[in-house]
Amino acid sequence: MTLLWDQDPNSPDTYRYALGTVDRLDTAPLVLRALAAAPQELLVVVGPEVDLQAVCDLAQQIRVDRPEVGVIMLRRRLDVTVMGQALRSGVREVVPADDQNALADTCRRNLELSQRLRGATGGPVHEGRVVTVFSAKGGVGKTTFSTNLGAYLASTGVRVLLIDLDLGFGDVAISLQLIHERSMSDVVAMSGALDEQGLASVVTRHESGLDALCAPSEPGDVDRISGATVSEVIRVARRMYDVVLIDTPPAFTEHVLVGFDASDLLVLIATLDIPALKNLRVTLDTLDLLGNPRDSRVVVLNRSDAKVGLTHDDVVRTIKQPIAVSVPSSHSVPASVNRGVPIVLNEPKHPVSVAIRTLVDRHVRPLVNREPELATAGSRPTGAGDAPPNPPRTRREMRFLHRGGKR
Repeated sequence: MTLLWDQDPNSPDTYRYALGTVDRLDTAPLVLRALAAAPQELLVVVGPEVDLQAVCDLAQQIRVDRPEVGVIMLRRRLDVTVMGQALRSGVREVVPADDQNALADTCRRNLELSQRLRGATGGPVHEGRVVTVFSAKGGVGKTTFSTNLGAYLASTGVRVLLIDLDLGFGDVAISLQLIHERSMSDVVAMSGALDEQGLASVVTRHESGLDALCAPSEPGDVDRISGATVSEVIRVARRMYDVVLIDTPPAFTEHVLVGFDASDLLVLIATLDIPALKNLRVTLDTLDLLGNPRDSRVVVLNRSDAKVGLTHDDVVRTIKQPIAVSVPSSHSVPASVNRGVPIVLNEPKHPVSVAIRTLVDRHVRPLVNREPELATAGSRPTGAGDAPPNPPRTRREMRFLHRGGKR
């Protein structure tokens, strides 16, 4: 039974459609007492007339005493400042008081998260793997590959979060036809205090079971997102998911470098054209300079059957590294993108789908099945997803990377 903190005696009837039967309480001490007496309770909904500071104080106390419990705040009017203060204090989501459908969906989503957190609190926490998909050249099919890879993994029962790190021009949401209310922009308000509850409140679920953290809708928000924020997102996501999949822009940005540092596997996409191969060669050289292990990279040759005067062997000679998987060309791929349905789900026997499954079976699933890295719940885990182990890069080094490794 959901706990409802509201002074209005009629509120149980007002929110019955969304909440069902509730236990109404009219003070914060009564809420805390009810939670202490009923460890099975996982949700607290706070009515729209409750003072904001009182809600924040309660959320902070619950975060300490019962971190698996979700606090959902109702408001007559949504205000960015109010939402930011609430989320920083530990409130999971802020919902319009007059939108019963949104409240019902929010409660279902948060109850699922609370049940997962209840199983993890106080014990060892599994650390998921980070897979980053990258190409220094645009237009090679990187986002299409990322969305198909993530959707396929999720459809097999793997818990996957796809992070769109192309913060200025990301296409993950449109490729999956996701209607999202939250994005990476909303994480900024929680920077330095992000937890599983906060991250769960900003992701969007695809029908395959894939969760996506979408790029900002407003280009001006990009400058507000720091490398430290991205690192914090990855660190928290690894606690919640088996695989954290990162789609990237075609550039060595600060955010991309954070993703590289956190990654267990880099999937580098190339096509059969000279500019793409040149950029791949520069990428490999740059990764060497950054100290990235060579055995943590795989190369995928996309549109591998294109008749353009270059062959598979030409690619291998140029990059001095084997091709892990070759993905053929097909008109079905852009058609699937236009429909918003990943081809790996819609046409599982298609050669493109087979190639993606091959990459998963050879390189991704062994990572997921490897002996898990464990950290104590509530402690700060070490390893991938923490602040980059390398010393801060100078402006000169960053200019070097932005030029593609050319001095």
